Amino acid sequence: MTNGAAAPQVHPLKAGLEDVIVSPSEICFIDGHKGRLLYRGFDVDDLVAHSTFEEVVYLLWQGRLPSRKELDAHVKALASTANRKLPPKVLAMLKLFPKKTTPMEILRTGVSALSAFDPDAEDNSREATLRKSVRLTAQMPTLVAAWERIRRGKAPVAPNPRLNLAANFLYMVNGKTPTPLAAKTFDVALILHADHEFNASTFAARVTAGTLSDLHSAIVSGIATLKGPLHGGANEQVMRMVEKIKDPAKADAWIRKALVDKEARIMGFGHRVYRVEDPRAKHLRRLASELGQQVGKTSYVQILDTVARVMAAEKHIFPNVDLYSGAAYAAMGIPTDQFTPIFALSRVAGWAAHVLEQHGNNRLIRPRSEYTGPTDLKYIPLAER
Repeated sequence: MTNGAAAPQVHPLKAGLEDVIVSPSEICFIDGHKGRLLYRGFDVDDLVAHSTFEEVVYLLWQGRLPSRKELDAHVKALASTANRKLPPKVLAMLKLFPKKTTPMEILRTGVSALSAFDPDAEDNSREATLRKSVRLTAQMPTLVAAWERIRRGKAPVAPNPRLNLAANFLYMVNGKTPTPLAAKTFDVALILHADHEFNASTFAARVTAGTLSDLHSAIVSGIATLKGPLHGGANEQVMRMVEKIKDPAKADAWIRKALVDKEARIMGFGHRVYRVEDPRAKHLRRLASELGQQVGKTSYVQILDTVARVMAAEKHIFPNVDLYSGAAYAAMGIPTDQFTPIFALSRVAGWAAHVLEQHGNNRLIRPRSEYTGPTDLKYIPLAER
């Protein structure tokens, strides 16, 4: 360097940004060594025991628990037909897609289309972003359920404003009011997936928000990132494994052979942050077991319990949120390829919270790369190559 200029500070390369702190955040805390997950300071175990998804959404967005009056107004807004229904042109658009279109492709495209009909689409004020967050959280279940019906050759079911978000989604998918246990299980699953700090999709949403782009664009970034099998598709792969095993009595031999053959990674285990069992897994295992007993599908959890026992003994790794969630969804009659869209129906609450936080104290996210290519190459005219 010349003129006394200081050399730029060199930071070590961290592949995958592992353990890199990129921003302060008040939304979510993970203690990977103790196996704790907190939303805005509240342990997720307490929220599962005492709260609802709607209340957790309020907590994530507002940073505090609501009063009774505030919660009632919030629940009413999320349940209103005006916020849940799809614009007629968006619904008509869904009917134009090939039936083989994946639910995640539909969700990604549908959310982008919804922005064209949102009256606050380009307004990034906190008040407008909160209004858009309510609408998207209410509309996305309708979008996913409508596509499930359409691809089955059935008419979409209109949302029921008397049902909470979890029960209403199951109602719109199956055309009948779910059992209390199914509704409770789905509500808990939504709570457990609502946020998880700076995971890949949340970071993608914050990068988009950091450019001062709008909420819908940030959510589409999150959905597109969640679509990748290393992030959102793990529970789908878990259920495909269960379908291959079929018989609980064969699970031990099957998983041991899979570990020896090393043909594919066993999904549903281990985590980049947790060094112990994911605190969300125990809740999903319990509810998947109860629901399986109610509907006569106990083999799912039996198979997964055996797989978990072998993985702990042989690999010393423990279940994460993906191991049992698919078993719960399958017991509700939800197709496997809808598991990742369901993840998004929950995580939109966290994505929106992070967009609000990013916009509230913004700095463009612009990391550097470590260049490993050649330098000082001389251009060769085309005729001489």
